[in-house]
Amino acid sequence: MTEAAVNHYLAEYDRFRDTLAATWPTQRRTDALEYLKTHGFPTRRTEQWKYTDVSPITRRKFTLGKHSAARIDDALVEKLRFSRLNCHELVFINGSFCAELSRNLSLPRLPVGAAVCALQSERDGNAELLERYFGNEYIGHAFTALNTAFLNDGVLVHVPDGMEIAAPIHIIHLGGREDETQPSQSSTMSHPRNLIALGRQAGASIIETYAGVPDSEYFTNSHTSILTQAGARLDYYKIQQESARAYHIGKTRISQQADSRVDCHALSLGGKLARWDIDVELNEPGAEINLNGLYLTSNRQHVDNHTLVEHKQPHTTSNEHYRGIMNGRSQAVFNGKVIVHEQAQKTEAHQSNANLLLSADAEVDTKPELEIYADDVKCSHGATVGRLDENMLFYLRSRALDEDTARSLLTYAFADEIIRDIKFPEIRERLEHSIAGELPDTDLIEEFIQ
Repeated sequence: MTEAAVNHYLAEYDRFRDTLAATWPTQRRTDALEYLKTHGFPTRRTEQWKYTDVSPITRRKFTLGKHSAARIDDALVEKLRFSRLNCHELVFINGSFCAELSRNLSLPRLPVGAAVCALQSERDGNAELLERYFGNEYIGHAFTALNTAFLNDGVLVHVPDGMEIAAPIHIIHLGGREDETQPSQSSTMSHPRNLIALGRQAGASIIETYAGVPDSEYFTNSHTSILTQAGARLDYYKIQQESARAYHIGKTRISQQADSRVDCHALSLGGKLARWDIDVELNEPGAEINLNGLYLTSNRQHVDNHTLVEHKQPHTTSNEHYRGIMNGRSQAVFNGKVIVHEQAQKTEAHQSNANLLLSADAEVDTKPELEIYADDVKCSHGATVGRLDENMLFYLRSRALDEDTARSLLTYAFADEIIRDIKFPEIRERLEHSIAGELPDTDLIEEFIQ
């Protein structure tokens, strides 16, 4: 199966390489294709993928999607916007930048020297930065190789030393198409690539939203690299709310220098099969990462979160808090690994994963890991899997609430432990309503959170 999938993508690449988008970066594309030929796609025998079967992706023959704003309802994009935040907004349709749907009215307020742009349209002006970035990227697995080989477009955010972009930057990636009534057409795929580079003492807030045409089958294979220099501050949000028939593979790599801080919010709400890897390197003293994650699954959804945090120098800090709610016959995976290297004395690393099963048929595989090679550290990790607290249910029912309402309130409160840490009220409110919409007694919960 994996060999047939590789051959399909090699043939698809032959069609792609004659396009203008394929003219850059040629050497990295060649390296990626060689990796794909040599290693193939992961299977359940691959340790890092043992709980996630990607054959639903590899057995389908996805083809590159086409950018067509005319086939995307404006109302779909409007629902995804955060209108009160006055964002710098870039919209991509099936992996290609769509100027017609983007809103860049606030771009003139960017600091001098800062860049917020689509990769393909502005790469010549940022050639040195991009060459350094693409020349050093480690491939690691087949989906990263696939993303590199088919790199078409994405976002470059560059904030120079000492500068801050006050308004959030919202990157909207939409997949699928609205004319799927034609069965002869294959499902689409896209491979967005985003680079976020913050200079010394720089600051920014980035929101990535991944969504699609309802009931559309498509494949999104995203990759985001984040580089923060000394003293930089970044608030980073990734909201995955793909179509119920969509497939999403995501990779985020974060490299931090001295005294930089990244607050990362990982929110998985949609997709038929979704996997997100976050790799973090704390390279200099004082670097701090805070990872907050929430995943909701129902029906037969499958969501997989893998995190890796490497403490490479002394006096670095990581805090990781993930929560999951599973219903129906859905499955979830959490694998969080923290490595404290020998020279990383005075490290502080804390990790927790809590899971709530709402159905007897729901499953979760959780595996927190610590590898410590230093002796002067403060580290902890833990995981819990359970059902709603019967004592709390009894307490709420004794206050005249019926059982369904009591269960919904407790479930909402469980998720709210993650959402309450989001600093932007409009993002927080939207997520609160999204969670409430998945619960019984939605109207009552909506009234409760007003």
